[in-house]
Amino acid sequence: MENKNIIFTAPGIAEVVSKEMPVLGPGQVLVRIITTTISAGTERANLVGNPNVRGVMAPDVSFPRQVGYSAGAIVEAVGEGVESVKVGDRVACGWTVHAQYCVLQENRVHLLPDDVSFAEAALVHIVTFPMAAIRKCRLEMGESAIVMGQGVLGMIAVELLRIAGAAPIIAVDPVAEKRVLALKRGADYALDPFAPDFVETVKSLTGGGAKVAIEVTGSGSGLDMVLDCMARYGRIALLGCTRDPNFTIDYYRKVHCPGITLIGAHTNARPVYESSGGWWTEKDDSEAIIRLVELGRLDLASLVEETYSPAEAPEVYDRLAKNAAFPIVQFDWIRLE
Repeated sequence: MENKNIIFTAPGIAEVVSKEMPVLGPGQVLVRIITTTISAGTERANLVGNPNVRGVMAPDVSFPRQVGYSAGAIVEAVGEGVESVKVGDRVACGWTVHAQYCVLQENRVHLLPDDVSFAEAALVHIVTFPMAAIRKCRLEMGESAIVMGQGVLGMIAVELLRIAGAAPIIAVDPVAEKRVLALKRGADYALDPFAPDFVETVKSLTGGGAKVAIEVTGSGSGLDMVLDCMARYGRIALLGCTRDPNFTIDYYRKVHCPGITLIGAHTNARPVYESSGGWWTEKDDSEAIIRLVELGRLDLASLVEETYSPAEAPEVYDRLAKNAAFPIVQFDWIRLE
């Protein structure tokens, strides 16, 4: 049986390649992918050959590379010992790749209610990233919050902060259209970080500074800016992957003296087996997100801006490599059948 995959074969180059079917083992689930979502920041870093993609600087940059870790799918087969899903179940999946078929550990496959779509399912794993960041900040109802950057993670963070009871919520992005979208998605205010009175405005709106910040720009300047906006004892989750190690900030004045907490919010920095206050497993976060979508509390469907056949991947990724502004894009794998 053919298994088409999207592979980065060289810097800036994506191709659709046929690979052997994955082998199913005990405790694993074979899924047929219906929809996958591009995670622009991570996939751009891999596509262009950034050596710092797994938290360590690789000694060399090698290809081919394959990514695409959030999907909606149907269970095709289950391995020995699998009990939570069965053949034919609709599921949301984490740590997949952009491919027609994937084999996953059972704890990375989550049952979908009938009224949660595959397009929504293909965002669930991505949503776990800002959800974990907000949990680690220990946000309390009524605390002010600021989100630096309004890409997919920033937009989702705004929605989750609203569900969690943050007040006010300030969304920050230099692109006017993204600020308009942020207000529609639940931000109370949307600001341009390059406005001359940016810091003063944040402090005025929050009564002296934000208590919680979700930094999603992935740039040192974004972190430097948000530090100026924080209240004393504020908490900042570093959700964006700042891959350039060659920047610095005034740690003494901006972190040490005001007692700011900087929190590493990489999705792998979480417990594997058991959730506790502020620290949930991927499985528990994924299932919480599905409940929020099912109950109408969290709107994921409207996030998707463009959908393509995987056959169009070369053109889609050429655009991703060349443009810093990239929409929320999904692949519809049914179009290959």
